[in-house]
Amino acid sequence: MSLFGSVETRSYDSATRGVADAAAAADLAARLPRLVARAHEIAASVAYGVHGRKRAGVGETFWQYRPFMSGEAAHRIDWRRSARGDQLYVREREWEAAHDYFIWMDCSPSMAFASSLASDDKLARGVTLGLALADVLVRGGERVAALGLTAPVSARDVIDRLARALYERAGETARDELPPQAPLRPRARVVLISDFLTEPEALAMRLRQFADAGASGALLLIIDPSEESFPFAGETMFLDTDGGPAFHAGDARSLRAAYAQRFDAHREAVRAAARGAGFLCLQHHTDRPAAEAALTLAMGLLGAGSSGVEERR
Repeated sequence: MSLFGSVETRSYDSATRGVADAAAAADLAARLPRLVARAHEIAASVAYGVHGRKRAGVGETFWQYRPFMSGEAAHRIDWRRSARGDQLYVREREWEAAHDYFIWMDCSPSMAFASSLASDDKLARGVTLGLALADVLVRGGERVAALGLTAPVSARDVIDRLARALYERAGETARDELPPQAPLRPRARVVLISDFLTEPEALAMRLRQFADAGASGALLLIIDPSEESFPFAGETMFLDTDGGPAFHAGDARSLRAAYAQRFDAHREAVRAAARGAGFLCLQHHTDRPAAEAALTLAMGLLGAGSSGVEERR
């Protein structure tokens, strides 16, 4: 741990890349049972908010009656219901075409960062949100997979299945800062949960590859509050979570304005990459309740789809 000004921070020891990778994998494996339990709690609270958001469409399950509109085919009229009054009614059915959702939860070393301003480190928050979202989507009739790790399923134990896949492949995915290239089915939805501290150009290229395959989806940008506010002051040593060179600042406070400009520019580049591929882009701070982000993301996916709307949270 290091004390920067009045804000305490922690991350993996990045002195050597091998040590950092092993630490990331071991830490994730050790924490998965707690994260799974938390994901179940969040999913249960969020599912109530999205349950029953039915859509009209092709299916066998009756949803509701609605007034017949001029120009519609006459065979759509429900004559039995219409005979009760002077209004013609159409019998609508519930939309039953499930989507395949592919969720990627970034487990790279930068995600292990946390400050004393936050409730969780970014890795714990990202994995918890990804697992909770999977459960909410399955409850809504969708199929869910861990991108590059599992096939889409609609099983009620989807949280445990995805957690098991993360556990088994933790060492392989510990340094992946970009979502993997994986085969996607037509009309798939891709959900990426990360701090996106990678080159925006590389991210934009990967998102375009998803879009070219016919996929849409959302990005959830996970931010520690100290990364945005830069509350550091005085003599400070900044360490690279990926094992790069350290940076010594004689007076960290003097860097705040320049840092804020660079941070905002990078975040806007991530948003632009999402917009360019037709993906929804949301952000979540780790000092905010996890259920808040899960609900916003689920509502955006099930409601707004890939409209490109951005929401700041």
